[in-house]
Amino acid sequence: MITTKYVNYKQVLNLAGIHLILISIWCTLIAVFFYFFNWHWMTIPWVPVALIGTAEAFLVGFKNNQAYDRLWEARKIWGGIVNSSRSFASMVYAFDTKNEGIGVFDLEDRKKRIVFRHIAWLYTFREQLLVPTEWEHISTDKKFGNINLRRNRLIKAGFPDYGRAPIFLHKYLSEEEYDLKNDYKNFATYLTAQQAKDINELKNMGAITEFNQTQLQNALNEFYNFQGQAERIKKFPSPRQFASTAFVFNILFIMLLPLGLVNEFAKLGDWGIWTSIPFCIIIGWIYIIMELVGDYSENPFAGLMFDVPMLSICRTIEIDLLQMSGETDLPDPISSKNGVLV
Repeated sequence: MITTKYVNYKQVLNLAGIHLILISIWCTLIAVFFYFFNWHWMTIPWVPVALIGTAEAFLVGFKNNQAYDRLWEARKIWGGIVNSSRSFASMVYAFDTKNEGIGVFDLEDRKKRIVFRHIAWLYTFREQLLVPTEWEHISTDKKFGNINLRRNRLIKAGFPDYGRAPIFLHKYLSEEEYDLKNDYKNFATYLTAQQAKDINELKNMGAITEFNQTQLQNALNEFYNFQGQAERIKKFPSPRQFASTAFVFNILFIMLLPLGLVNEFAKLGDWGIWTSIPFCIIIGWIYIIMELVGDYSENPFAGLMFDVPMLSICRTIEIDLLQMSGETDLPDPISSKNGVLV
């Protein structure tokens, strides 16, 4: 997540610097051919270019709106996880039947194990969401895929805890549970199921009432719902018939833009031909930026700077739950670096 009030020039160039170079080359070539070689035959009237640009603006606007909905829904899901996690941990520690037949230390140990397992679930779930799908930018073939892999490595280097999920799991899970990590394709689901078993065991031993067990199980059901909602966004792409069409039309518009613009500016004289270059670059780059903003925002769990800051959210919940458990050795919150929070 970008945390600066305004996107700085480094972030913009990192996102679309290569596109700026390509547009500059194309617009300059058209002006050169028109001026030096008198290739007037390649120019087209401005009206069809303007019509295509207007249609593309509507299509890109629709795409960006849908991408924002996906991004904001992902953030609301993790916001719900924050609230439900606090409620879940507070209920675990608050519910108690004062059954004298149950050892106090044994009961506290069981409750702490449930809370710690939930912290492990958070990091497990985050790690699962970061596994790239074939339509995300980090999986793109050839040059652009390498660019996004490099961006991902830079983010990891800036946040030492970025890839330490196995360490967190080893810290908050028993050895037996940790060893089961590779036996389950969806380990986060297993952890929640194990929570339900432990809570039911607390009810059977008389540590909590049946009503308390129902409330805790409802909280677990909420985590299942949040997990399913996030997995839906992760595993179902923004429909490619919309996203790809907007991309293709954007390329078509930018290819035609200097052909129509140079002809219009040539009416001002020879100097107008060269003046068309910066205007062509500015217009084309604006369309490119609009396209890229929507294209990257549609995948909020892609491991790039446009993501929902899951690591920061997990750490916030971890600190809150550890304090509820009476722990004093607390990890530091995740702070943004270079205008990015993960």
